[in-house]
Amino acid sequence: MLQIRGLVQYYGGSNVLRGIDLDVPQGSCVALLGRNGVGKTTLLRCIMGMLQIRSGTVRFDGKDLTRLSPFERARLGIGYVPQGREIFPRLTVAENIAVGESAARGRPTAPLEELFALFPALQAMQGRRGGDLSGGQQQQLAIIRALVARPSLLLLDEPTEGIQPSLVKDIERVLRLLQGRGMTILLVEQYVEFARALAQDYAILDRGEVVGRGRVADLRPEEMRRHLAV
Repeated sequence: MLQIRGLVQYYGGSNVLRGIDLDVPQGSCVALLGRNGVGKTTLLRCIMGMLQIRSGTVRFDGKDLTRLSPFERARLGIGYVPQGREIFPRLTVAENIAVGESAARGRPTAPLEELFALFPALQAMQGRRGGDLSGGQQQQLAIIRALVARPSLLLLDEPTEGIQPSLVKDIERVLRLLQGRGMTILLVEQYVEFARALAQDYAILDRGEVVGRGRVADLRPEEMRRHLAV
C-alpha cells in the first residue's frame, strides 16, 4: 500500500534522511523504531507531504504522491496522528472532529456513533474544549479526528508518549480493532513492547538510514540494545 524509494531529506545543510526504502503492505502494521532525533517524525511528515523531499518517491496504493499536497494525500485516504497530538485547544471536541471531516471531501465519513464507540469517554465531552482534556484524552481525540475521514492508511507518531498505562491499553485495543477491519498502519514508537504487540514487521532508523528490518517476532535483543537503548 505504501512504497518509499530512495527518499532523501535535508534540514538546511544537514542530511537527515539518507536514501530511505520502506514498504508497508496492505492490511499490515509496520513499526518504525529508533532513538530520538534519527528522522522518524521527519519521514512521516515527508509521507504526508508536510515536508517536500529532496529526492526519491512516495507511492500510495500505486499512485505517485511525491508532488501532491498534504490535503490531496489526505483525500486519497491517508490519516495522520502527529507527535504531540496537535489538537486545536480552543475548539471543542466536536469541532476538532469536524476539522477532520474536511479531509474527506467527496468521500463518505465515519458516523460519530462509530467513532465514539472506540473511545466512549469522549462522547460526553463533545462540548469541552480540546485544551481542557487530559493528555490521554487529547490523544484519543487526535486518533478519532484522523479516522473520521475513513483513511485506509494511518500514520501514528508516538501515540503512547506521555500517556498513562490504562489509556495506552485503550489505544492498543483500538488499533487492534482497526487492524482487524483491514486498516494499514505505520507506527512510529519508542515503547518497543507496545510496537511488538501490534506490528508484524519493523524497520529501525539510525542517523537517517534504515539499519535493520524484518519480522517483529525476529527482533533480536542485541539489535535493540545497539539501536534502541538509551
